[in-house]
Amino acid sequence: MRQAGAYSGILCGGISGRTGPHLLPLARIKKIMKKSGDDVKMISGEAPIVFSKACELFIEELTQRSWLVTMQGKRRTLNKEDVTSAVLATDIFDFLVNLVSET
Repeated sequence: MRQAGAYSGILCGGISGRTGPHLLPLARIKKIMKKSGDDVKMISGEAPIVFSKACELFIEELTQRSWLVTMQGKRRTLNKEDVTSAVLATDIFDFLVNLVSET
């Protein structure tokens, strides 16, 4: 019998004690994964869960960095310019530079 692994916390809501295991809809994630390429036919049950958690962490990190920009501007409302500034100031978000600089 298989033992619960490192991802068992993701399946049961993790440390935060949320009622559901994930915040993003898994059906939508599966649909996006299937549209990503012609050769994607089947997706294992764990893959959307891992992608959901990765998206949550990405959104959380981007939001925190954007909020720091907002606080430096002595404001309490997060604007799209704050997100743009956070992306431009952070090396790990370099893949988003073309996307945010156009708008």
